[in-house]
Amino acid sequence: MMGFLRALQEDKPRGVLLALVYVSLLLDNMLLTVVVPVIPDYLVTSEGLRPGDDGSGEGGRVGLLLSSKAWVQLAANPVVGALTATLGTRLPLLAGSVNLVLASMLFALGESYAGLFIARSLQGVASACIGVAGMCLVAEQFPEESERSRALGLVLGAIALGVLLGYPLGSVAYEFLGKPAPFLVVCSLAFVLALMQLLLLDVRNSASSQALASDWAVLLSAGTILLSSSCLAILEPCLPIWLKASIRPEKWQMGTVFLPDSVGYLLGTHLLGEPALWLGRWRVAAAALMLLGVSAALVCSARNLWQLVLPHFGLGLGVGAVDAALVPLLAYLVDTRHGAGYGAVYALQQTAVSLAYALGPMLGGALMRVVGFPWLMRVLGALCLLCSPLLALLARLDLPDKLPQIPRILMDPLRLTGIL
Repeated sequence: MMGFLRALQEDKPRGVLLALVYVSLLLDNMLLTVVVPVIPDYLVTSEGLRPGDDGSGEGGRVGLLLSSKAWVQLAANPVVGALTATLGTRLPLLAGSVNLVLASMLFALGESYAGLFIARSLQGVASACIGVAGMCLVAEQFPEESERSRALGLVLGAIALGVLLGYPLGSVAYEFLGKPAPFLVVCSLAFVLALMQLLLLDVRNSASSQALASDWAVLLSAGTILLSSSCLAILEPCLPIWLKASIRPEKWQMGTVFLPDSVGYLLGTHLLGEPALWLGRWRVAAAALMLLGVSAALVCSARNLWQLVLPHFGLGLGVGAVDAALVPLLAYLVDTRHGAGYGAVYALQQTAVSLAYALGPMLGGALMRVVGFPWLMRVLGALCLLCSPLLALLARLDLPDKLPQIPRILMDPLRLTGIL
């Protein structure tokens, strides 16, 4: 990875584009998670909602608000995917940053449930533009498989870093500076980003793509991303409610609960993209689903916040490993089976993530009332374990792995450093 970053310093045009995509995803995910420790408590105090241990009161409305972003993004993803074929990738990326400014400003100024709902929904448009156009732009700029895996792993790490920063920023700034403070921070940074994109991006059309036909391998990869993302999406509304009823942490501690999975995701996306080429990307994704299954089942066994660290780290690492393996594989499948047209396949990938965050909070809250949080996580873990063998179907479509060469690579520090 360090060698790749040094190469980018020499290739400044591609380095600038990668940096703009990185910061866009970073800020989008900061805004995504900064609301999680803020909105439930704010609605309790401002709208008089009563937090129930079963998740029926606060959890229902908060779950609906949190999932509204994903539902809007779910509808916007295919539209943005089609627009990248006619407008190119740069203009949708700029539009996403502008929407990010508007959404964060509405979050800062909004005082009613309706105003916050509109802000969360508007972020769905921003996320669709940034996610689809950003991934397409990186895939176009790095056509060589090894470089593409590293570049996509790097920008996926921006998602983890944004999540990592968003939770504590939201909880600490809300506790000591008030509700507008964390959103104004994101708004200011997004405004600077939009100005930089306006100055540095050539927004003229530079894309040409063809429609992506139905492909079982693409659908299996997207379905795996959907399942892995659901593990974290379900936790957002359900875990805080369960913690209030069982562990009863301090208000500022609620934002720190999600830090281990953010660190795990950051490490998974940064470190496993290139090794997945050598091990076989389907193997890495299958092992990641197994890790997710075990970690999800262990979450409900925690009796204090420290006992949540290891299963949460496993969840983040598992989701990061799935993304590091399968997001570059989607581009490879387009190259080898469908020609050019990254917009359609990354619209599908973003749709899978959006569907997870749209259905996850709503279904999670409903199922938690029926079976309870522990059994909800156990069933989710079992589903991950049962689905992991299906990824073996991708073995013949992936690049030939170099598994027999791994012992020699491990014995050669120079080659090992180049991979990492």
